[in-house]
Amino acid sequence: MLEMLFRIHPVGLAFLAGIFTWLMTAAGASIIFLKRGISQRWLDFMLGLAAGVMIAASFWSLLAPAIEMAYDAGSRVPWAPAAVGFLLGMAFLRGVDRVLPHLHIGLPDSQKEGIATSLPRSTLLVLAITLHNIPEGLAVGVAFGSVSANHLPQALLPALVLALGIGLQNVPEGLAVAGPLAGEGLSKARAFWYGQMSAIVEPIAAVIGSAALFLAAPLLPYALAFAAGAMIFVVVEEVIPESQRNGYGDLATTGTMIGFVLMMVLDVALSP
Repeated sequence: MLEMLFRIHPVGLAFLAGIFTWLMTAAGASIIFLKRGISQRWLDFMLGLAAGVMIAASFWSLLAPAIEMAYDAGSRVPWAPAAVGFLLGMAFLRGVDRVLPHLHIGLPDSQKEGIATSLPRSTLLVLAITLHNIPEGLAVGVAFGSVSANHLPQALLPALVLALGIGLQNVPEGLAVAGPLAGEGLSKARAFWYGQMSAIVEPIAAVIGSAALFLAAPLLPYALAFAAGAMIFVVVEEVIPESQRNGYGDLATTGTMIGFVLMMVLDVALSP
């Protein structure tokens, strides 16, 4: 199976993985069609779970390999590429956060972020989640781009595990968009549409990340750490605060711990 996938160009694999994570977001958004829906209590737990998965993926699938690659390359300071890339990823997302107009779910219009705009509230809510998905797509793309640097079918496993983990945590993110949009007065069909479209950026970012790395393989440790820094920024800035906002902080924290362990186990158990 791995040998068959290895025959596909890494950029093509990144695109397919991005499509998978997008579809998982759509699956989460489709939950609004259920008659009973899902309670805020469980939504916060699932957001916490997503945060835990992203934190674990940032270390086990991105930062740790970046440090190991620098060490294998004979670097005197193997932590330097990881540290530099991590901070650059944080700075990049911080810059996008300051420019892109968006509004985090559950906050009043007075707390809009980014440049001033007259865009409707529903659009700003979608843009906020779209911002979440940029580093996730980059992470998937960079992971599959690293396959070309290793030239081994076994190198696909960490990338596949990362895509699986991000796909799983996209389910609550899709619902976290569609649910509030329906609460804003949109029909369930429109809320679902905007919810799943918030992740359209993931296959695009995956292709960009994979293609850039394929053309500049020596940047691999920096690219892995860059994606990790961007993901951690999103977790700390948005996902965790959102999961703690509605009075179910203990449950959300439990979800974060479970999500971290789940992703850690997947990565360690399934990687070569």
